[in-house]
Amino acid sequence: MKGKFRRGLRHHLGIYLFLLPAVGFFLVFSVYPILYSFVMSFTNWPLVGSPHFVGLHNYSQVLHDPVVGTSLVNAIFYLIVSVPIQIVLGLLVAMGLDRPMRGRGALRLMYYLPVITSWVVVTLLFEYLFNTDYGIINWLLMSLHLSRSAVPWLANRYSALTVAAILGGWKGIGWAMMIFLAGLQGVPDELYESAAIDGAGKWKQFWSVTLPMIRGTFFFVTVMLMMGAFQVFISVFILTGGQPANETQVPLVWMYQQAFSNLEFGYAAAFSWVITAIIVVFTVIQFWVFRPRSVQEV
Repeated sequence: MKGKFRRGLRHHLGIYLFLLPAVGFFLVFSVYPILYSFVMSFTNWPLVGSPHFVGLHNYSQVLHDPVVGTSLVNAIFYLIVSVPIQIVLGLLVAMGLDRPMRGRGALRLMYYLPVITSWVVVTLLFEYLFNTDYGIINWLLMSLHLSRSAVPWLANRYSALTVAAILGGWKGIGWAMMIFLAGLQGVPDELYESAAIDGAGKWKQFWSVTLPMIRGTFFFVTVMLMMGAFQVFISVFILTGGQPANETQVPLVWMYQQAFSNLEFGYAAAFSWVITAIIVVFTVIQFWVFRPRSVQEV
């Protein structure tokens, strides 16, 4: 047995050596910080000096913090607005660009460009567009007599979150489009031909053929976008910084401010694990919703 193991090790030694740097990098810069943050969440971890164990105090503080509740409600609001934008428009664009047409590659690139554009750049652009005093959106509204005065988009809770959600939705359409394109290209043309022979129109084909065949893709896109919605950071951080009066806080912005502004590293670590637990619960629910159903259930 040992001899067989040694022969296998020698045979695959080159593969293991090639994998070693990547695995080492992953362990040092991903696994270790994650595990250390879990330990940190049970301590009062000062910037200078030795940390001391405080048990579940940080978790209790997180659960009783009213700003945490506000940030979670805001994250759900952001999710409700941004995720459907990305799913619906991403799927529609993918279906449009799945068929042969002139310039299809250029159109795909155009829709994907916002995905690879810097979050900072596009957030500053949206901050300019929705600026109360000199923003283009307010100028258009007043020029078309749709508003008598400038709207303080970024000064109110839900209007600011809506701006951030529209930004996130617009930026993510291209990503959803690419994933849906991959799923659509795996649907056999014979299924559409059979449905057409049976008299099914385009809408019926979409519901009876397309959606069932890309069920797994739809699940993957939904899970990833919902996880991303709970991790929104740059756009809200630049647009409002959680202000006014912490009304536009989202989990990662509040976590960042607690860690690097208030130096509450233990609290921030505990909050990060609470968010992780929430994301896991949402993912499990989605697994249940998208689970394969038997013929009797259908």
